[in-house]
Amino acid sequence: MLYLVCYDVADPKKLRRIHKMTAAYAVGGQKSFYECWMTESELRQLNRQIEDEIDLETDRAHMFSLDPRSSPFLFGVASRQSINPFMVI
Repeated sequence: MLYLVCYDVADPKKLRRIHKMTAAYAVGGQKSFYECWMTESELRQLNRQIEDEIDLETDRAHMFSLDPRSSPFLFGVASRQSINPFMVI
């Protein structure tokens, strides 16, 4: 599934750790918003990892499932992300 993962974290060290966790699944994104292809298991794992890192009083994180069949609205220099199959060995 395709998900939009976004977060706002106050502590710079936690922000870097969450960025590394999220970037492992990202196929595109900018700053703290990332499109991520993940299985349900990977989503649960990332959810737990982020939940362990954030401060519930000052930080926030959101994960939205996206329909990969829908067409995005693109503005400015935006371009559609490639979703061609890939394999990491």
